[in-house]
Amino acid sequence: MTFALIMFVLLVLTGMIWLLDFYVLRQKRNKETGEPWWVEYSKSFFPVILAVFMLRSFVVEPFKIPSGSMIPTLHVGDFILVNRYTYGLRLPIINKKIVEINQPKRGDVMVFHYPNDPSTDYIKRVIGLPGDSIVFRNKTLWLNGVEQKQQDDGEYNYVESGLHFVHTERYKENLSGWEHAILINPDMPQIRLDNVDEFPFREQCSYSEQEMSCKGPAGHYFMMGDNRDNSRDSRYWGFVSDDLIVGKAFFIWMNFGELGRIGLTVD
Repeated sequence: MTFALIMFVLLVLTGMIWLLDFYVLRQKRNKETGEPWWVEYSKSFFPVILAVFMLRSFVVEPFKIPSGSMIPTLHVGDFILVNRYTYGLRLPIINKKIVEINQPKRGDVMVFHYPNDPSTDYIKRVIGLPGDSIVFRNKTLWLNGVEQKQQDDGEYNYVESGLHFVHTERYKENLSGWEHAILINPDMPQIRLDNVDEFPFREQCSYSEQEMSCKGPAGHYFMMGDNRDNSRDSRYWGFVSDDLIVGKAFFIWMNFGELGRIGLTVD
């Protein structure tokens, strides 16, 4: 059961108890007798639960980075805020869009429900828009036939869980005018072909040891992690449909292991 669903159940339960007390119970209750504890608690918690539910559903939602797939942009342990309305207002629980506002853009860091398990949230960068031609060749992106230039930005080392030291090369990638940092591990293969899943619209992609190419279907987005050789993303499990979108990441509000990251924006 998701947190949003738990909040909704508590909201309905406390609200019904409040209404029951207002219209029925208090009329029958002796004025000298105090409210039952379950009525008192429900009346106290209902407005708090309502405020939190509305805030998380329509404004901002907190999210914790669980893996290193978005290093160097996001680190493991970053607590971020996700803008819930920038891509349109959606009904809680069922995630159905009811008001159109903006569409995802190339370069956005987006949270979405993992296509293979919608109960799990993922975070990656938007690489391909609906209708885009995406080619990943020699660890370089080509979008609609245009090479996305990479500028050498030195080395980058980090430690994975289990104290595993990882050496990578850092680049600045220009994604159709949006510059951001990526990591490339020269010791890793172009793509692990044995890890590629079967997924919807798989026929619109082709794979070889030299390159991967895909044509984005309507209403679907191609997502990749900034830590290119340590990210399971659209290269492996396919496209993200519009109905799986949660929101756009924009702010780091806490990292207990790296306090210097507090207050950073997500670019």
